[in-house]
Amino acid sequence: MISGTFVQNIPLIPVKIAWDISVQNIHLVLDTGFTGDLQVTPKIAQQLGIKIVGATPIQLASGSIANTSFAIAYASMEGKTELVQVLISKGMPLAGISFLTKFGYKAIVDCKLKTVELNH
Repeated sequence: MISGTFVQNIPLIPVKIAWDISVQNIHLVLDTGFTGDLQVTPKIAQQLGIKIVGATPIQLASGSIANTSFAIAYASMEGKTELVQVLISKGMPLAGISFLTKFGYKAIVDCKLKTVELNH
């Protein structure tokens, strides 16, 4: 089980992201409206040394479409490692539904108690 936390009503989960010899433990926003794997800032991408491999159209919350750069990296949780697509954007670092699916997690977000749990 992974335990997350709330910061100012934002649910965060810890994720280890790696590429080449760089590894970072990052708290990402658990975003159930984001259907992708991960999104990180250009600064985090640069620190990890991940390289942009292309651009993909994504639908923003406003409904508009934007081409967003992406890279490939490894993510690890509870000893399991998966290859994930990482969008690179100025927005907040996010973990999406596809990410949870790859790891086989069920997300339990309790807004009343301000707790986040990921269970298998």
